[in-house]
Amino acid sequence: MTKPFGAGDTVYVIYRNPHAANVAHIKEAEIVHHPYHEGELSLFLYETYHPLAEDDAVFSTYEEAEALYSELFDEDRYH
Repeated sequence: MTKPFGAGDTVYVIYRNPHAANVAHIKEAEIVHHPYHEGELSLFLYETYHPLAEDDAVFSTYEEAEALYSELFDEDRYH
């Protein structure tokens, strides 16, 4: 994560498709209080609560997420 976030923050995440490991997208998500784990924050993405971890690729702006996405997945770098 690039900075500490709080409940109610809108963020952008680089999300890998669990069914296709080589597919990733930038998605908008919200930081929320986890409804089943009191005191924990989570990402609300695709109508699901995802535990919020320190090593998640979570960004304040789409542009920040896009910069890392381009660095990691830009196919032109490898040709």
